[in-house]
Order: sequence, then C-alpha cells, then structure tokens
Amino acid sequence: MDRHIPVHALPEEIQKMLPEEKVCKYCGVSYLILHEFKAMEEKVKAMEKEMKFYQGSVDREKRLQEKLHSLNQELEQYKIDSKSKTERIYDVGMQLKNQQNEFQKVEKQLSHLQDELKIKYRQSYIFRLCFC
Repeated sequence: MDRHIPVHALPEEIQKMLPEEKVCKYCGVSYLILHEFKAMEEKVKAMEKEMKFYQGSVDREKRLQEKLHSLNQELEQYKIDSKSKTERIYDVGMQLKNQQNEFQKVEKQLSHLQDELKIKYRQSYIFRLCFC
C-alpha cells in the first residue's frame, strides 16, 4: 500500500490544539489519521472482494482444465473412429468396384451367349427348313 508522507509540517494552530480537540469523541481516533484509516478500510474491502474473485478463478480454471482434458480425449476418440470409418468406406468402395467389374463381365458373357443363341436358333431354323 502507498503511504502518504507529508511534505510540510502541520500548521502551528493544529499543533497547539489540545489532544481532546484532535480526536473523535465517538471512537477516539485522531482526526488526522481517521481519513487514512477509512481509505485503508475501503482498500481492504476491495482486496477481499478481489481475493474472492481469484479464489473462484482457481476453481473455475480447474473445472475448465478437466473439461478441456475430457474434450481432448473425445477428439482423439473421434479421430480414431473417423479413420476406422474412412478405411471401412474405402474397403466397401473397393468391393463395390470389384462387383461392378464382375457384373460387367457377366453382362458381356450374357450378351455373347444371347448372340450365340440367336445364331443357333437361326441355324436350327434353316436346318429344319432344309430337311423338312
């Protein structure tokens, strides 16, 4: 705390005052220090209020640190899940591509067999016409 040091001495008329004239009749505190005492009381109240705020800050910071830790753990789990799901999507995509390729092969075979069937049908028709 700042302490006020007077630059000038007290005026002579104050120095000559009787002690009972310089003190508060109610509390007995000298008028010369009463103002300083009241200012100190206000500073103490402000500091107590500030201490309560900082005490609450410690508790809040601890809770926030715990929450941050929890969120970081969740984030790591989500990253692992995401990687796993991405790999699964890739695998399923490859299976789909393989199935599509297989389907195209089967379609080509079917088309070829249909063409052969048409040829055989025509040959059969011609053969029946010739021998009947």
